[in-house]
Amino acid sequence: MERSYYLNLAQSGLRMPIGVDLVLQEQPDPEAILRDGARLGLVLAEAARRFGTPLAFPHMDLELEKAALLAMIGVPPQQVPKFHFDGCPSAEVRAAVAAHLDDPLDARLQAQVDAIAYVARCTDLVPVGMAIGPFSLMTKLIADPITPVFLAGSGLSAAEDEEIRALEITLELATQVILRSLAAQCAAGARALFIAEPAANVVYLSPKQIAAGADIFERYVMQPNRRIRAFLAERDCDLLFHCCGELTDAMVASFASLDPAILSLGSSRRLWEDAALVPKQTVLYGNLPSKKFYSDSLISAAEVAMQAHELTERMRAVGHPFILGTECDVLSVPGCEAAIWKKIAVLLEEPEAGIVEHARPSLPAEMPVAD
Repeated sequence: MERSYYLNLAQSGLRMPIGVDLVLQEQPDPEAILRDGARLGLVLAEAARRFGTPLAFPHMDLELEKAALLAMIGVPPQQVPKFHFDGCPSAEVRAAVAAHLDDPLDARLQAQVDAIAYVARCTDLVPVGMAIGPFSLMTKLIADPITPVFLAGSGLSAAEDEEIRALEITLELATQVILRSLAAQCAAGARALFIAEPAANVVYLSPKQIAAGADIFERYVMQPNRRIRAFLAERDCDLLFHCCGELTDAMVASFASLDPAILSLGSSRRLWEDAALVPKQTVLYGNLPSKKFYSDSLISAAEVAMQAHELTERMRAVGHPFILGTECDVLSVPGCEAAIWKKIAVLLEEPEAGIVEHARPSLPAEMPVAD
């Protein structure tokens, strides 16, 4: 879509959380819905309506592409959550992934694709897809990703160190499977893709090594994401980029170089300072500390209101396009639903959580609408 669409959303004063899980968990059978594309699409549309946004985000599940990759090599579903490669992925593993890239999607990923298709066909919302970023997926597939990244930052190469070789091969496999996921979501009608790269932060990548000239951030984070950016551009699909980890200014500037329509950052960042690092054609989104919303002892509704006011005023003062929202996906926590929804209501400037209507710029003429 035209970049002006997102800039107009920011100008309209849109506020929104990323919080499909809150609506999903209100349903009597959320796990079944996650495997039923039409019903999941209804949840995505309801969440967008409840939050007063024309952007219909999918349910954030950063395990989908991991499960898809491991299914290609025969890992049983019950082993997926704790699975890590035992050493470098073999030639047989790499061949198996290549052989299955054109296979039908597994049920959970297919449901996400079908939900996007429902939003595209049956609503006037903007269908947004979602996938984990390549670096973050790699960290889920290797038991100790920090060591090989550090060794590479020290000057060793994959030819010299087997752990680095395992990292680089795993990263390539991750990128291939993510591109497969993105292709399916774009084909279903996604107009934007939300790429979540939370592991691309100072925990996994040494700022000292990077400052000293190591290319680990460029090589392992930015190059795969530049491939994704080019892939989406070829399909006229917008990039929405997210990292809620602790970052350096240089990392933020690198993310901005991807030219995302929206850049979503965690609450460790001061967005009014990051505005100097990000071109004004990119909307900054966030970054209320939503990971604490479940507990009034961690953050009260009054504190959310104060932080929302400060963030809004500071962003207005620096003149950078901005959408107030959450630092990450807001998960429903059993027994804490009332506390979470109260803070969502504060974010949305509503006395009670529920149906919210913000001013919306007109949708692009080519957007599909319901019959």
